[in-house]
Amino acid sequence: MSEVPPTRMNQQIYKGKKKAAESGHKLLKKKADALKVKFNDYAKNIAETKGSMATDSAGAFFSLTQAEYAAGNFKQKVTEGSMSARVRVGAGVDNVAGVKLPVFTRYETGAAADNQSLGLVGGGKKIVAVREKFTHLLECLIKLASLQTSFMTLDEALKVTNRRVNALENVTIPKIQGVLDYISRELDELEREDFTRLKLVQGMKEAEEKERAEAEKKEKEAALARGETIQPENDVDITANFDANDDEDVVF
Repeated sequence: MSEVPPTRMNQQIYKGKKKAAESGHKLLKKKADALKVKFNDYAKNIAETKGSMATDSAGAFFSLTQAEYAAGNFKQKVTEGSMSARVRVGAGVDNVAGVKLPVFTRYETGAAADNQSLGLVGGGKKIVAVREKFTHLLECLIKLASLQTSFMTLDEALKVTNRRVNALENVTIPKIQGVLDYISRELDELEREDFTRLKLVQGMKEAEEKERAEAEKKEKEAALARGETIQPENDVDITANFDANDDEDVVF
């Protein structure tokens, strides 16, 4: 603080810095609150999705067992196909309070479905049920991956925001306030010194005036004692010592 000169200009500068820091602290606090609400929503959705996935996964694999029992082992026929993906995962971005969160979505590629003839001999309905259940399980996996990735990104952003809020609240703003208090104390001290100096100068002038008045009084008393006539200062003729012949004529 001693490195900052205690001047009015620096006082105004640090008042502006304090106002900006308080505004930034307020905005970051609102951002942290918004991120915390979203963070809790993601945590709740992740817990619900994981809870439902246990049931969906068990149902999908049980349906696969039923289909294999009804239609036989058809895994080799599936692997003999073209294996072209009909479903892909796309990545997007969701903006939450200035934080970009990755979002995964499922979309159809439009590829032709292979192995449509599976189950013609038997177990066709079971194979269709397996396809539907595993498609639903895939959607749950994509949703969980999106939620989990966004949750981790949001967690890091929330930690950074909370650190900034704490730094402004506990370090920056108190430091600026300390500088302002130091400048105010120094300015008050300078004002007291100036006031004391002015009082001393005024006292010295009053003492000089008093001494001069006493000296004039003594001179008058001494002149009266000698019998001299003292003419008041207001009655002195200022033109008595003026001679018009001393000046040259001025022609207008």
